[in-house]
Amino acid sequence: MKNDLASELEFFILIARHGNLSAAARALDITPPAATKRLAQLEAKLGVRLINRTTRSISLTKEGETYLSHATRILQQLREMEDAVSSSKTDLRGLLRVNATLGFGRTTIAPLVSEFAKRHPHVELQVELTDKPVDLVEGGFDMAIRFGALPDQRLNARCLMTNRRFLCASPLYLEQYGTPAILADLAHHRCIIHRQNDEAYGIWRFTREQQSEVMKVQGALASNDGDIVLGWALDGHGILIRSEWDLAKYLESGRLKVILPEFNLPSADLFVYYVNRRNQTARARAFIDFLVQRFSK
Repeated sequence: MKNDLASELEFFILIARHGNLSAAARALDITPPAATKRLAQLEAKLGVRLINRTTRSISLTKEGETYLSHATRILQQLREMEDAVSSSKTDLRGLLRVNATLGFGRTTIAPLVSEFAKRHPHVELQVELTDKPVDLVEGGFDMAIRFGALPDQRLNARCLMTNRRFLCASPLYLEQYGTPAILADLAHHRCIIHRQNDEAYGIWRFTREQQSEVMKVQGALASNDGDIVLGWALDGHGILIRSEWDLAKYLESGRLKVILPEFNLPSADLFVYYVNRRNQTARARAFIDFLVQRFSK
């Protein structure tokens, strides 16, 4: 069982992360009144107010910001100490927190986590899926698994898989509306928009022979879910940008066709990224090595 200090620090970090006492209570499997009482006891112990409360939200006081900063650092040091002490053991143990994208995390990362957990039963694995990249330190994650460019170049990363993007459409659509011969033709076609994070809506960027071109496209269908937009393309609704990871089986079966292959799109390579290799735990290193080995196949 964790000591009182670690439990206290984790409790406050959870409140700050969720921005809501009720959400923190659910994460800890306690009632909201119990969480409120626990916070009051912590503030009484310190003799300061850590959180400003309103009926709908909370915000950290100056003292709360200071406490959060130290709590995050101390918890990390405790984890590093535990890992150093147990590094002589042949079996891995301890907590490993992983962040991944929604769809890919559900369909691909979750089964790999299951496989890793069977190999290392003493490792406690927590997987959180989000549509947007997260702050690893603030979120308390050991690593994140993401497609495309890294959200912060100060992070360390290993590439798990190269993954090109292509323009594609179904034979049904191309038969009905024709096949674009040049990029400018896209302006007259129905395009399916996959809205991702803060990308400009309907702006597609291409390169050809080191020359960059930007196209503004339009379409009647858009979604932030990759599986949804892929399904629309398969149904013949328009032209879509997807990665080869998603397209492989449909290109092979002929249900989708690549168009304008001479134009390159920003890649969607798969990375696992983390803050600092030097302070990385043995379990984190083992999981990353496991991912690299699995994706190499």
